[in-house]
Amino acid sequence: MAVDATLPTTVVSAPAAPSSNAANSSTTSKSPTGIADNFQTFLTLLTTQLQNQNPLDPLDTNQFTQQLVQFAGVEQQLKTNDSLTSLISLQKTAQSTQALNFVGSSAIVDGSTTDLTSGSATWALGVSKPSTVTVTISNSSGQAVFTGNFSMNAGDHQTFQWDGRGNDGAQWPDGAYTLSATAKDASGQTAAISTEIQGVVDAADLSQDPPVLSIGGQNFTIDKVKKVVRPTTSS
Repeated sequence: MAVDATLPTTVVSAPAAPSSNAANSSTTSKSPTGIADNFQTFLTLLTTQLQNQNPLDPLDTNQFTQQLVQFAGVEQQLKTNDSLTSLISLQKTAQSTQALNFVGSSAIVDGSTTDLTSGSATWALGVSKPSTVTVTISNSSGQAVFTGNFSMNAGDHQTFQWDGRGNDGAQWPDGAYTLSATAKDASGQTAAISTEIQGVVDAADLSQDPPVLSIGGQNFTIDKVKKVVRPTTSS
């Protein structure tokens, strides 16, 4: 061990004048549903009002000004919405590009369960001060397969690698294993300890929003990644 739906068909025999209920239904179905429709409706009402006002009693100047201000406000809101839509689209593209860059790299995320593959499972531990750490590793059924005490210095992302052997020396099969850990300092006081998963980013699912990374057989969003290490290449 190393530590490190179908739509109904309507048949019409002859044209018929629409009933009042049908007309109302049609009107309702075409009623404005968004700010852009309201904008066009407001513009139509305003121009109709100007064309049909009484020459002997024209529209009050202050009232007309207020309507123009409302007109301008709605127009500005439409432009703002268009800009926000563009920004969101750009942000999604940037997230997808970032996710692709992670593939093949080694990443660290918060978690305690990872896969034992070919006799190797890796976690990362972090303690707030020098401590004696008690590590317990359990299989998918909750059975403790390994327990050990280790001295660790203060720091984050300290690698803990298990070779898959239990306390009796038997080699455990590949699969998902969970690590739990407690820490005590030199005076016997409990110290804070964090457990993280360290593994290679196998894939990036860009169909999800936000994109999802596959690390050690589990899925994580990019914001969960705490550290990334690029793979080294030898010349």
